[in-house]
Amino acid sequence: MPPETARPLAPAEAAGARVLVVDDEPDIRSLLKEILEDEGYQVTTAENGAAAREAFRRQPPDVVLLDIWMPDIDGITLLKEWSEDGRPPMPVIMMSGHGTVETAVEATRLGAVDFIEKPLSLAKLLLTIEHALEARRAVRERKGPRAVTDTVAEPIGKSAVMQRLKDQIRRLAQHETWLLMLGEPGSGQRILARYLHAQSARPEAPYLEVNVNTLAAGRAQEELFGVERDGRVTPGILEQVNGGILYLSDVAEMDESMQASLYSALDSGQFYRVGGQEPVKLNLRLIAATSHDLERLVEAGRFRRDLYHLINVMPIYVPPLREHREDVPELLNFFADLYVNKENLPYRHFTVAAQNRLRNYDWPGNIPELCNLVQRLLLVGSGTEIDVDEVESALASQPRPAGASAFRAGFDLPLREAREEFERAYFEYQLERAGGSVGRAAELAGLERTHLYRKLKALGITPKRRRES
Repeated sequence: MPPETARPLAPAEAAGARVLVVDDEPDIRSLLKEILEDEGYQVTTAENGAAAREAFRRQPPDVVLLDIWMPDIDGITLLKEWSEDGRPPMPVIMMSGHGTVETAVEATRLGAVDFIEKPLSLAKLLLTIEHALEARRAVRERKGPRAVTDTVAEPIGKSAVMQRLKDQIRRLAQHETWLLMLGEPGSGQRILARYLHAQSARPEAPYLEVNVNTLAAGRAQEELFGVERDGRVTPGILEQVNGGILYLSDVAEMDESMQASLYSALDSGQFYRVGGQEPVKLNLRLIAATSHDLERLVEAGRFRRDLYHLINVMPIYVPPLREHREDVPELLNFFADLYVNKENLPYRHFTVAAQNRLRNYDWPGNIPELCNLVQRLLLVGSGTEIDVDEVESALASQPRPAGASAFRAGFDLPLREAREEFERAYFEYQLERAGGSVGRAAELAGLERTHLYRKLKALGITPKRRRES
């Protein structure tokens, strides 16, 4: 299965995109609204700066068409007001019939993506809007560390287990049911969520992936719900993904206050920005994921019972790799080809004996472990073949997490102690894989570096960078 590649903005992707047209000329507002709605956009108009401020406060748009000269507030002033760190939170296209070169330069310096002169060329305007939205989507997709496994467009595997799972995802993709994905870390929940989005009736709709552990400590509410302060609005995660799909991983890691706030928003279908006075309607499909036993956390009083039953509409069990071993040869070949094409590593193929040995390996680290093993074998090996002896050597030299065997001993412990035991072994394993680099271990674990430092300190783990030989 080929890796996922960036795609051009299709006309259908206009659906759901919100455009704010700010112009003091009624004929221009009316014409743009009619044309843009015919193209599938949701259009709001404002006749002056004050109305634009109010429209922006009610619901921040995905793109703004902003006239410069208006009777109350000029467009450059509004552009400055909407900017944070020197850039507006959405693409802004300036329009003017009496602009100067200096005005265009000033608008561009303040973050405007383009400057279009009146009378407007509608063909150019539509193309500019499409390019602006595509650029915004590309920036969002590039944010944060991306593992090689993120490039997989479809879950790989022809085993009966994987075929049933993919069939189930394709059926569920046609509905709006909320999903709860349960499975070990690295078993492929994120890939399945992306596959569901691609197979849904609205693949052009917004799609965001949020790991609870990456939300900034003390600012999680602001990041999730947004901020409204001094007439300025900063949309949060829920607002950005309105009309689309939110993939929320590690939901068991939410603290009590976040659980309460999220339950209130999901249950009522609306939420308030931090500092806001008016509710924002919520319209999204939630895919929650966790590697924890939420029922046990509920019984232990560490996860809200009402939130658990709200998100557990349709549970999906994602099996670990050891439960569909017959897919290992296909995965080995896929990642070998991927590293050859993406990182220009020398091509080497696995012998049948090597594939059979790895087919019978436990894979406690699941797909990321397999991916890393393939990369290491391509990097350090020589020749065109990877034989069973080389595989045995690689398996013997790599750190094996306590998971598959040792954690069974922890099943008899109280939940809190068992969880701490697992986390300690898990992070020690990731640090070993990363050669002691906390930054690299944070990428492997899908955490922010500051959060990982706090975890390591709480667990009494001191990172020790391995010397390069």
